[in-house]
Amino acid sequence: MADQSIIRITKEIGELQKNTNLSLAVAFRDRDVRNVKALIIGPHETPYEFGFFEFAVKFNKEYPRKSPSVTGTTTNSGRCRFNPNIYASGKVCLSILGTWRGERGEEWSPAQGLESILVSIQSLMSANPYENEPGFEDANESHDKKNQKEYIAKIRHETLRISIIQRLEEYLGIPGSSVALPVPSGQYDFEVDMDDDIEIDDASVPWEPFKDLCKHRFLWYYDSYLETIKKAKEEVKDGQPFVRMPFEGTSNTMDGKFNYTELEARIRQVKAALDAEPEKWALEGASAKMKDSTVAVNLARQFEQIKESFKRSEEPHNIELVDGNPFVWHLTYFGRPMTNLDGGMFRIKINFSPRFPEEQPRIKFLTPMFHHRIAADGTPCYFPNPNRREDVKQHIEAIIAALEDEEPKYDPRTQVNLEAHKLYWGSADERKIYNRQLRRSVQRSMEDF
Repeated sequence: MADQSIIRITKEIGELQKNTNLSLAVAFRDRDVRNVKALIIGPHETPYEFGFFEFAVKFNKEYPRKSPSVTGTTTNSGRCRFNPNIYASGKVCLSILGTWRGERGEEWSPAQGLESILVSIQSLMSANPYENEPGFEDANESHDKKNQKEYIAKIRHETLRISIIQRLEEYLGIPGSSVALPVPSGQYDFEVDMDDDIEIDDASVPWEPFKDLCKHRFLWYYDSYLETIKKAKEEVKDGQPFVRMPFEGTSNTMDGKFNYTELEARIRQVKAALDAEPEKWALEGASAKMKDSTVAVNLARQFEQIKESFKRSEEPHNIELVDGNPFVWHLTYFGRPMTNLDGGMFRIKINFSPRFPEEQPRIKFLTPMFHHRIAADGTPCYFPNPNRREDVKQHIEAIIAALEDEEPKYDPRTQVNLEAHKLYWGSADERKIYNRQLRRSVQRSMEDF
C-alpha cells in the first residue's frame, strides 16, 4: 500500500508540474515525496489578487484512502488569519480534509487528489470572503455590509504586505524585512566555483522552491500592485486601524493598521532590487565564462545552435552576445508579415543566471511595444514549456508565440499591461484603439532602430 501511495503522489505532483495552470505550483525534495510545498496565486478581482500563498501538504501512508493534512504557512508567523477558513495557526477548514463538517458527499474520497484540494482552497479566496464564515453566508444587514467592506480592505492590505512584499523582501535580503535569507540570490562570491561539488546537508539549507516563480510573477503584476495601492489610498488613511470581525478571536485574527504609503515605497524598492539582479548575473556570468563553467559552456553552445537555426530557416530574427558574454543575449525580433507587427524591429535583452535553469531567464523588450502581453517596463508574459526549461530556443519561441497569437483565450492572469489588456479585451471600438497603438509602436520601432 505504501508503494502504491508514493506512486499516486508522485504522479499527481508530476501532472501539476507539467500543466500550464498559472495559479498553482507544487514542489518537493527528492528525498521526501510525502512532504509537499504548494503555492496558490490569489485570484483576479478578489482581495487576494496576485498574492503568493504557500501551504505545506503532508501525505500519510494511507493516501489516497485518507486525505493529506494541509497547513497554511503564509500567516506572518502565526499572526494573520487570511480567511474565515484559513486560520492564523495555519489550519485549513475544508470538509474534504476532514477539518470541517460538510454536507453529505463533500467529504474526502480517493477519487480526489492534490489538485482538487488546492482548487478548493483557492475557491475560498473569493471576492467576498466574509461569507465563508458559517452563519454569515446570507448576512445582508447594514452592519454586515459595512463589515464586508472593512474585511475586504484589510485582506487586500495584508495580501500586499505579507504575501507579496514581505516574501520578496525575504528572497532579496532587503533590510527591514522580517526574515533575511542568508545569501540573497545573485550575490555569490565570484571566487566560488559554481561547479564545485560541495557536500551540503539538505535539511540545513532553506528551501524556497517558489522563489524564482514569485520573482517572475511579481514583475508581471507589478503595475497591478501599484494600481491596487493607488485605489486603496483613496479609500483608507494611513494609520487607520483594521476593524476586527465578529468571528475573529484574540489569537486568530487579522489586526493592524493601514499604511499604503509605506507599502508603495517598499514595493518600489523590491522592483528596483529585481531590476538590478540581471546586471549582477552578467558579472557572475563573465566570471563563470572564464572558468568554463558547465552553465557557461551550455549557454554558448545553445547560442551557436540557435543562431545557426535562424540562418537556415526563413525566420529573419537574429541573436548576438553582449560583450561576448554567454549570459547576456540580444535578440532582434522582426514582426510577422501581414499582421499588426509587420515591419516592426524590436530588440530584446535576455539575461541568464549562473544558476540557469533553476533560475529562469529574465527577458525585457528594450524597444517599447504596446502589447497586452508586454508589461510597461518591457517584461513579457509568456509560457515556456515546463518540461524544457533548460531549452533557450523554446523560450524564444514561446515569446514569439505570445506576441503573434491572434486568437488568445481570455485569461485575467496574463494582465501584465493594464491599459493594453483593457483595450484588447474591451469593446470593438477599444480593440481598434489597441490596434492603432500597437501599430504606432511598430512604426516607432522602425524609426528608432
